[in-house]
Amino acid sequence: MAAAAPAAPRRLAGLRLLLVVTGSIAAYKAVLVLRRLQEEGAAVRVAMTEAATRFVGPLTFATLTGAPVITDAEPPAEGEIPHIAGGRGADLVLVCPATANTLAKLAAGIADNVAAALLLAAEAPVVLCPAMNPRMWRHPATRRALERLAADGHRIVEPEAGPVACGEVGEGRLAEPERIVEAVVAAAGGGLLAGRRFLVSAGPTREHLDAVRFLSNPSTGRMGFALAEQARALGAEVALVHGPTPLAPPPGVEAVAVVSAEEMLAALRERLPAADCLVMAAAVGDLRFAEPLEGKPPKGELPRLLAVEPTPDLLATLAAERRPGQLLVAFAAEVAELEARAAAKLARKGADL
Repeated sequence: MAAAAPAAPRRLAGLRLLLVVTGSIAAYKAVLVLRRLQEEGAAVRVAMTEAATRFVGPLTFATLTGAPVITDAEPPAEGEIPHIAGGRGADLVLVCPATANTLAKLAAGIADNVAAALLLAAEAPVVLCPAMNPRMWRHPATRRALERLAADGHRIVEPEAGPVACGEVGEGRLAEPERIVEAVVAAAGGGLLAGRRFLVSAGPTREHLDAVRFLSNPSTGRMGFALAEQARALGAEVALVHGPTPLAPPPGVEAVAVVSAEEMLAALRERLPAADCLVMAAAVGDLRFAEPLEGKPPKGELPRLLAVEPTPDLLATLAAERRPGQLLVAFAAEVAELEARAAAKLARKGADL
């Protein structure tokens, strides 16, 4: 009889985690997240806002954790201050789901319920899992709150795109439990990339003819932004150098906006020595104008012939300057002979992948 395969190591064994559930229809998914965390070995205590208890009963969480749930309605034990004692001893705090209201309160330091007070009193790392209507997710007030929270050191597990409870489709639905657990593992110091530094380029570049006209390409930057977000979720410290794009940088990532290939090269060069891995996902323009024009000449006064010259070869330049041990990942956009051309570029530029 074959021996049973050894059980996978429990990555959160010994971790004391406070799970804060706030008032979203996605609160039911917090039950699934709780079970995944317990499977990884975490000891979980739960706190809920009054609104959250309308979606999922506290008894559900109390039964699964074996501990009473902290709520505004639950009187504290004798001598216990719930918003202090509830978070005391926690190694990590997870807010799942985190509503727009909760994010705004935490960013502003408002503590008008026991869950908000727990978050304000917490000294452990905090992981936030937003869930809301797509329009609320895009609202400038929400974006400002997220920027403040990221600057305060909180980790944000960005929501996913898809249909939400109200019937709309877009970004705002709670991340899947697996992603949330991976973010917790990373925040607890057990992430696959914990302690590593990633440098990522993304988006297009623009080479201006004058103050308005320019050469560019239709790159959106989504590939590089997604890679930066995932590296951060796995515990890496990430710098993202990006060209013009309407995308909001992932929370917790150092974002550096540039325009031209020359500017992108300078920003990457400055950060390359500290990086363990350089991911070149940007669509860098190949040509620039040899003699840019002042202002914006009228259409009828533009030269009939415009001289162009190559832009700097960022990939080759950085490959030549990297130190031993640095990993270099390159991307290629081709329309024919994909594998052959990609392999040739890999060898020609000196990339690893």
